[in-house]
Amino acid sequence: MADAEKPEAPAFKLPDPAVIGRSMADVAERSQRIVSEWLKRQSEEGQPFDPLNIGNAFLEMTTRLMAHPAELMQAQLGFWQDYMTLWQNTARRVMGLEHKPVIEAEPTDRRFKDSAWNENEIFDFIKQSYLLSARFVQDVVRRVDGLDPHTAQKVDFYARQFVEAMSPSNFVLTNPEVLRRTAETGGENLLKGLANLLADLDRGKGQLRIKMTDMDAFQVGGNIAVTPGAVIYQNDLIQLVQYAPSTETVLKRPLLIVPPWINKFYILDLRPKNSFVRWAVAQGHTVFMVSWVNPDEKLADKGFDDYMSEGVLDALEAIEKATGEREINAIGYCLGGTLLGATLAWLATKRRQPVKAATFFTSLLDFTESGELNVFIDEEQLKVLEERMNRRGFLEGSEMAATFNMLRANDLIWSFVVNNYLLGNDPFPFDLLYWNADSTRMPARMHSFYLRKMYQENKLAEPGGISLRGEPIDLRRIRIPAYFLSTREDHIAPWKATYRGARLLGGPKRFVLAASGHIAGVVNPPESGKYNHWINTEMPADPIEWLNGATELAGSWWPDWHRWLSAEAPERVPARIPGQGKLKAIEPAPGSYVKVKLV
Repeated sequence: MADAEKPEAPAFKLPDPAVIGRSMADVAERSQRIVSEWLKRQSEEGQPFDPLNIGNAFLEMTTRLMAHPAELMQAQLGFWQDYMTLWQNTARRVMGLEHKPVIEAEPTDRRFKDSAWNENEIFDFIKQSYLLSARFVQDVVRRVDGLDPHTAQKVDFYARQFVEAMSPSNFVLTNPEVLRRTAETGGENLLKGLANLLADLDRGKGQLRIKMTDMDAFQVGGNIAVTPGAVIYQNDLIQLVQYAPSTETVLKRPLLIVPPWINKFYILDLRPKNSFVRWAVAQGHTVFMVSWVNPDEKLADKGFDDYMSEGVLDALEAIEKATGEREINAIGYCLGGTLLGATLAWLATKRRQPVKAATFFTSLLDFTESGELNVFIDEEQLKVLEERMNRRGFLEGSEMAATFNMLRANDLIWSFVVNNYLLGNDPFPFDLLYWNADSTRMPARMHSFYLRKMYQENKLAEPGGISLRGEPIDLRRIRIPAYFLSTREDHIAPWKATYRGARLLGGPKRFVLAASGHIAGVVNPPESGKYNHWINTEMPADPIEWLNGATELAGSWWPDWHRWLSAEAPERVPARIPGQGKLKAIEPAPGSYVKVKLV
């Protein structure tokens, strides 16, 4: 009877020695090959020891910190007091006495979502110890006086990278979910995770390229980027896609979308349910999309002015031929908005303006406060980057993707380390992450110009600071109506910076701020019912003053944009069919340029 009442032992699977033996032999063979390939490539490319110049930044911080030992001592005392309180509270909890946490994780911090982080005394202690240490490191870094702003930003950024890497959730023995999975599977999760890690290293030829989604689950033109249409024009840099109408009549002015060349355009046409393109077509817009080529070394000498000429200007001319319309509306997204603004300013020097209303999605025109991407842009880093680009003729897409992932390391790096390598899971199919991994290259000359003239020198904001095709341009000469959409949590184009850029234009402006970030705040169909937006018809100098006076509205900003744009020119005409104008269809949408994938 006593035996029958014994509690059932927790499930624990013993590892299979044969499986382990085969796995480790495979690991050894693959590891040797990957390391050999990586060392060979490093030697061929002559990589510097510290290409990001992190060491000098931290050396300067340490020097200045040591010059004020009293402040450092005060910070250390505060840290140890908090730590002693944590020990005392943990002891009270073990004895069943009343206790409260010394520090708590943010509610949105998914690293500690497992219930054991709160319910188990040991894991709760580990979590709070980490959070206290992380706060101490970042407080010390931020209280250093005398650093120039760029060095201070770099030190703060890389200190945060270190802190996030050291999270207990990233290690087997301090992650309760991983420990449970290891016990349940007899360690098979770790063997599967090691296989996933080696596969990612193999795919990156020695560089870690984390697989974030099932890359076989999606096909461009198959189950994403499926809005009907046709390519009606192409040159070395672009294909121009015209989408088929879904209404009997359409607005007279066609709509050109200029996406960033740093990513592929189908972020605006992922699935039918969240496709901005399909929605705009349904509102009666004749939509044309620039599809940038994925450049190789043959296009190394293409510059920013070529992207203007062969990208935007050629697209405008092609739209006029296809529709017979000389007046159009245009959208620029991110870098596409920066290019659109520069192009509109150049057209103003020619006293020509076929674009009668312009929209800017999360676009920087003034780079004064351009966010954490500035961490990667100083003279030392630019020289290393330019040397690398000049050897190849382009910037490799995976390198740029890694930079953007670092801006949100917990979400885009460490969460996948835990899922893929520690838990041994395969990544979940997700269209947005498929798009994020579908990298593009940048021509060397164009990208160097963009980084130096925009980010490093902020010349676009200066009257005459940049010349395109021999003409100095000035954004203040753009006097057409403009709609600016920014997002509140944008880590790539911070909304306060985009606001300042909006105020540079000389015409009437409407600034709208959406919730969420650079992608989710833009790709937010009305049917989703997500993410509010803020509107203020005034444009004071201070963006915070603008926000304080703004009205918060529920849901997507898309309908507001359509009302604004259609009010500018409400006249409608019979629907236009791709290929029935003077430009014939070359191939079905989404075209072949967007399907070129990097190996």
